[in-house]
Amino acid sequence: MSAGSVVSDPYARPRLDRPGVGVVKVSIWRVGTPERQRAVVEAIGRAWRSRPWPAPGPLSYTVLVGEDGESLLHYGQWASEEDYQGFVRRGRDERVAEVDAAVPGIERTEPTSYEVYRSVGMGGEGAAPGCVVAVEVEFDGPDGERVRRWVDGVLDALAADADSGAGPHPGGISATFHTSLDGTRMLNYAEWESARHHADALDGPRGVGNDSPQWLRVRTFPGMADSRFRRFSPALSLRAGE
Repeated sequence: MSAGSVVSDPYARPRLDRPGVGVVKVSIWRVGTPERQRAVVEAIGRAWRSRPWPAPGPLSYTVLVGEDGESLLHYGQWASEEDYQGFVRRGRDERVAEVDAAVPGIERTEPTSYEVYRSVGMGGEGAAPGCVVAVEVEFDGPDGERVRRWVDGVLDALAADADSGAGPHPGGISATFHTSLDGTRMLNYAEWESARHHADALDGPRGVGNDSPQWLRVRTFPGMADSRFRRFSPALSLRAGE
């Protein structure tokens, strides 16, 4: 990819089925307050839009704002690990320095490397995502096949809900399941029309993660060490101009 202009994607949404994605880099920044969240998003936009798109560079770069008022989720699609490392060597520092100058004191986690395993529509395709739910599951050791079996179980449970009339739940758009390259964790990047739609889907005996046999197998899957979800609002998604 050659260097070029920077384009903002509609709805601050990455194309989750983009061809050519070899690795997805996901990290969390902690910035402290809602005011600093907004300031960091604005600084990232300035730092990237004021420069040509890097080569090598990400296929897309998306930033989401946590409903906790302090975190930002960063989601980068890359053709390869080599492209990512090339950007780290030649293009990252000047952008990071500009953001840090605008908003000092950002706490960053090291990116986790993922690949997309499976995705499914949740009935609301075509709707604009107002909320992204990041579901994270950690396992007690590296075993990529085990992580994929767990994802298969989740999709079986969702299909059983649909067959029984319990789903899909209103407001769900898509669920894209990622497995880490080191075989220790899973990320579901789940798009919803709003945080309220997601909260409603968790409530009640027929909600997501109910007490059906399929969901019980998911929750008691051997080797699960931890699981959590966090809700984010789309804020910024950039890609190279054509």
